[in-house]
Amino acid sequence: MNLKMIGIDYTTAQIDIRQSFSFTKKAMASAMDQIQKNSEIRGCVLISTCNRMELWLSLAKDSKIVLSEFLCGLKGLSAQEYAAYLVERENRQAVEHLFYLSAGLKSQIMGEDQILTQVKEALAFAREQECADQVLEVLFRMAVTAGKRVKSHVVLDKANFSAAHHAVEFLKSLGYRLKGKCCLVIGNGEMGKLTAQALMEEGADVAVTVRQYRSGMVNIPKGAKRMDYGERYQYIPRCDFVVSATASPNFTITREGILGCCKEVHVKKGQEQVFLDLAVPRDMEPAIARLEHVRYFDMDSLPVELQSEQMRYQYQQAEEILKEEIQKFEDWQQCRDLAPRIQQIGEDAAKELIWRLEKPLRHLELSEQEKELFQKRVQDTAAKVVGKLLFELRDQAEQETLRRTVEIMENIYKSS
Repeated sequence: MNLKMIGIDYTTAQIDIRQSFSFTKKAMASAMDQIQKNSEIRGCVLISTCNRMELWLSLAKDSKIVLSEFLCGLKGLSAQEYAAYLVERENRQAVEHLFYLSAGLKSQIMGEDQILTQVKEALAFAREQECADQVLEVLFRMAVTAGKRVKSHVVLDKANFSAAHHAVEFLKSLGYRLKGKCCLVIGNGEMGKLTAQALMEEGADVAVTVRQYRSGMVNIPKGAKRMDYGERYQYIPRCDFVVSATASPNFTITREGILGCCKEVHVKKGQEQVFLDLAVPRDMEPAIARLEHVRYFDMDSLPVELQSEQMRYQYQQAEEILKEEIQKFEDWQQCRDLAPRIQQIGEDAAKELIWRLEKPLRHLELSEQEKELFQKRVQDTAAKVVGKLLFELRDQAEQETLRRTVEIMENIYKSS
């Protein structure tokens, strides 16, 4: 295994730097297409969220790829300028990182659930692009399973909090009241929906923007108003809170846009409006913070939760589960040498099945061509069934049990 990852997150860089490395789905697909052309790369997965970006690569043994230069090359950036913000991990260290990440133990909000879905979606997207090789496929699948097990057995103090809920709690900690307030949420993706839901749970009056051409296809949280994205500036003057959480590469809110529609209203109201940007790259132009009666927050404004004694105990519980799950992956990795032998056993079993079917086939009124086709399909199917059983055994049994089973089956076919 030659597994490496390189990433950037909220612990190593502020949002101004992080947004340079974020990927939209379209940009991710383009990057993966470029990555696949490199003969040193066996597989890749990209994770891109509001707090982090990670590039995972399964490499040839003799690969000479310099990760910082490779990643910066994909983004058209200078490796010399940005390398200090990037973190690289390989093999065991990388594996541990992904398992802890999937369980929410490396999130800005300890124990949050959203990262587990994001890791799962990253693998699914890599599959769609035909970029995930066997190592990454198994690694990410087992990391997701480990994350689910932690969620099921350990109740972290801050669990079930998304960044959206965390943002709402942050506003409340500053003394803002949300009940009865007029709120606009720009974005109807996962983060936008979670934000709208969190605000409505506090009793706010919420409107969610929807692009006109997608209006009929998009579901928004029950109880929220639906608004055409193109009318957002006309609605902002009546809002107490404006939140943006999209995957757009462009600003959804600009200083000029607010001044064009809202300047007089701001002066008349004489009260503060809150603008909260939950996107990476930014949705809101930072210059709006200089407008009168405006208070602006972004992802870096949200505080990192300090761990209580109870939280540390729960973290240790989660660690024990993750150690067990990581060991399972390492056991799988050590047994990869058995793959060719398992495939051979499957082929041998299939040949025996065809041999045993020869007599019954004589009584069927089939042409020679039909008989050959039937035998070929039966043989292929039998080989897959036997192979699947042994590969499942590889994933679930103790290493010694698997090796002994393979040896016994090999001896059976050697002696027959």
